[in-house]
Amino acid sequence: MAISAQVPGAAQGMTVVARTQSQLVRRRFFRHRAALIGMLVFGSVVLLAFTSIGFGPVPGWWDKSYLATGSVVDQGRPTLSLVPQFLGGEGIRWGEHPFGQDNIGIDYFALTMRGTQQSIIVAFIVGIVATTVGTLAGAFAGYFRKKVEAILMRLTDVMITIPVLIIAAIVGRSFGDSGIVILAVCIGLVTWPTLSRLIRGEFLSLREKEFVEAARALGTSSRRIIFRHILPNTVGVIIVSATLAVANAVLLESALSFLGVGVQPPDVSLGQLIDTYRSAMTTRPWLFWWPGVFIIAIALSINFIGDGLRDAFDPRQTRVRA
Repeated sequence: MAISAQVPGAAQGMTVVARTQSQLVRRRFFRHRAALIGMLVFGSVVLLAFTSIGFGPVPGWWDKSYLATGSVVDQGRPTLSLVPQFLGGEGIRWGEHPFGQDNIGIDYFALTMRGTQQSIIVAFIVGIVATTVGTLAGAFAGYFRKKVEAILMRLTDVMITIPVLIIAAIVGRSFGDSGIVILAVCIGLVTWPTLSRLIRGEFLSLREKEFVEAARALGTSSRRIIFRHILPNTVGVIIVSATLAVANAVLLESALSFLGVGVQPPDVSLGQLIDTYRSAMTTRPWLFWWPGVFIIAIALSINFIGDGLRDAFDPRQTRVRA
């Protein structure tokens, strides 16, 4: 009597489809609803900030400048209305100054968009610099071991013991007048230790794998083994960590600017706007909470994207149903 092999998937009416790793990652990410919402919100914020007032030589569709003063209309109240009239509101309208005006008549929408631009630029530069330095430090420490590991890890331990905000405040005070790019690079150079420890752990595990031993036996150089064989296998950790680093950089830059050691006048950032108008919290709250809304939106959306990437790159999820 012949006995047929049982297929659990077929018995349950499910089909298991073989897919490549990139297909699995992409499929799991796009099934993560919070990540998709985060990506939509963050993309909308970036699009609004960089198209409204323009960037560099490229003009925007908003006709007011964040530098132009004017007469204060209706005590600078926002003209934006989102409540329809049938619900007791003033109807859906944008108005002349949707976010209101500041003390000297500057359009607050233009000012907030400029602050959003600066905060996003700083955050992404910090994320790129911190990810690059942390990845290289962790890779060299995990692969070469011995003296290289001892030096890099002791440096990492020292930087971890010192609060990042204190280091960043000192850096911000020293380089805040040099422009946001220099400021962001300097902050990135002091926020890489956490990622380096993660990458080191990955390299310590991967350097003992069979494919690495085979590459060594064939005489492959250490440089090629690191960048062509081991590093691609840590891309999940790197991408997720980079995403979280960008989100943390948004909050760090806002905190520094709030303390007065971040982006310096005449330029603005979201944290600086909150610091400038915190005294107006009770009298003109819109000057305080519009920058706060954008800080929260950016940080939360990037964190949601990071959560989606973390789940998508989870090696324990090896099969996806058709």
